Amino acid sequence: MSAFTRLRARRKSSGIAIITAIFLLVVVAGLGVAVVSLTTAQQDASAKYMLGLRAYQAARAGVEWALFTGLQAGGANPPQPSTSLGCGSNTTMALPGTTLNGFRVTVAVTCDGPAEVSGVAGGGANDPTAFHVAITSTACNQPANGACPNPAPGPDYVQRVLNAQL
Repeated sequence: MSAFTRLRARRKSSGIAIITAIFLLVVVAGLGVAVVSLTTAQQDASAKYMLGLRAYQAARAGVEWALFTGLQAGGANPPQPSTSLGCGSNTTMALPGTTLNGFRVTVAVTCDGPAEVSGVAGGGANDPTAFHVAITSTACNQPANGACPNPAPGPDYVQRVLNAQL
């Protein structure tokens, strides 16, 4: 083979290396973008999951607060729902200085007196222990006018609602 033939063979294959290098760079860059995108989405989902857990605990704290308040006011005798649990009331509170800081809880208490639950065995208008209490605790991290739920929430809004019945 002459020198001219070898030179000509080199010129035909000289551009393939740059095309392969560009292709590999594009593939590696695409994989890098995909990894960054997946990592960001996973971190966002994890942060929202933790906010949801905190909102659940805040709502649970609201239910426990309503029960504690009712039991403290009731004393040794069975409490009358209208006096001890604050029937028909809505209370909104912030949870200070804890891991639940930044959440607000709105607790609503509704009660049915003995006349409404007269179908309960042993119940009736003469039974002071025959009553029904419903506690609804709503916790959120972006309250509207200081209360939950927020009718126009932002993108990181989290809300949990717990109901308890006695």
